[in-house]
Amino acid sequence: MHIKIAMAQLLVEGGEPERNLNRAKILIEKAAEQQADIVLLPETLDLAWTHPAAFEEAEPIPGNRSDFFCDLAKKHQLHLCLGLTELEQNKRYNTAILIDDKGKILHKHRKINLLEVEFPFYEPGTSLHVIDTKFGKIGMNICADNYIDAIHLAKSLAHMNAQIILSPSSWTVDHSVTEEMDPYHDKWIKPLTSIAKQYEIPFISTTSVGYIVGGPYEGKKMIGCSLAVDKYGNYTQGEFNEFAGDLKVVNIELGSNKWKGVQYGKRNVE
Repeated sequence: MHIKIAMAQLLVEGGEPERNLNRAKILIEKAAEQQADIVLLPETLDLAWTHPAAFEEAEPIPGNRSDFFCDLAKKHQLHLCLGLTELEQNKRYNTAILIDDKGKILHKHRKINLLEVEFPFYEPGTSLHVIDTKFGKIGMNICADNYIDAIHLAKSLAHMNAQIILSPSSWTVDHSVTEEMDPYHDKWIKPLTSIAKQYEIPFISTTSVGYIVGGPYEGKKMIGCSLAVDKYGNYTQGEFNEFAGDLKVVNIELGSNKWKGVQYGKRNVE
């Protein structure tokens, strides 16, 4: 089965949820015009990753911000996957949600592999899930859940028979990095393509763009270069862009998933 996935690289401003959501709306509308089936947006797109606004402005899910995206999904009859800053019982989470084309939240994933700088802002998640959709089985995680030292998380989704993995992200680099430096090869291309090839499932990750203002990473920037990796490990990158949002729609074939279980302590792969 082939589906059209829109990587919506969003300009995210710290502590500016209304502006961020309105920019997301514009990209979703453009994706709908291109008949995308799923729109994948970045991590914590409401308040920005590790911005101090999280302490006062995080919201429940469901809540006003998630409702905003549920209404857009229903209006444009497409699926959305995106990251928000969640509040539950006085705890905050870095959360991704998957919304279907009827505007229903199918699942929310809380980021598990938090970086050290994240712990003042978010609690770690404690579970992984694969969601049944009309397209097939979708696995979800967030950004550093795919670091090499946490690659078992993505592998676990594959072992749970995911046919595709979606990962809202917020990749950051030093302000001096330029396009020629190719900063993401080992950090992101390597783990995502390795999972895609090993299990023959596509892996899509969309990140933010913009300069970081506020929080522990102030002064760094997000440059886009989102990744859509097909089930053979071939990849398409979003634009290198630190100033404005960008939309790239890719045609992706869902994987059949090579994981066939374990036999006598060894992988049994056909």
